[in-house]
Amino acid sequence: MNLKFEVSGRINRPVEDVFEAVADPKQLSGYFTTGGAKGRLKAGATVIWDFHDFPGAFPVNVVNVEENKCIVLEWDGDGTDGVKTTVTIRFEPTEDGRTIVSISEEGWPSTDQGLSNSYGNCMGWSQMICAMKAWLEHGINLRDGMYT
Repeated sequence: MNLKFEVSGRINRPVEDVFEAVADPKQLSGYFTTGGAKGRLKAGATVIWDFHDFPGAFPVNVVNVEENKCIVLEWDGDGTDGVKTTVTIRFEPTEDGRTIVSISEEGWPSTDQGLSNSYGNCMGWSQMICAMKAWLEHGINLRDGMYT
């Protein structure tokens, strides 16, 4: 079994704004990485993400970036046993000026723990899209105080 998921949502902002909200560590820290992000998402970089709900900052490897189209990341997707998963974030402009953001992740082992970890990350990426929408459209940080 190939454990993989994809979540998506529409954000009422141009694709350039939505892409920048993910690639720029200052913006990402404003709505998603509750403990902060260090380093711009650019191909070949290793950036650091920190979350209040997940103890300790950790590295995120940036595999590929196509400006305003796609960001591919690799990280320890389960946070425990060194299993690397691949995250693909796609940005698609719509005819009415909005952006469809799609996030997929794959690479967990086909075990009960792998399945559980994939469900947790699916929840996290769904929350990220919701938080990004609130941030970009209304200036609200949905994750503020959610985990501490």
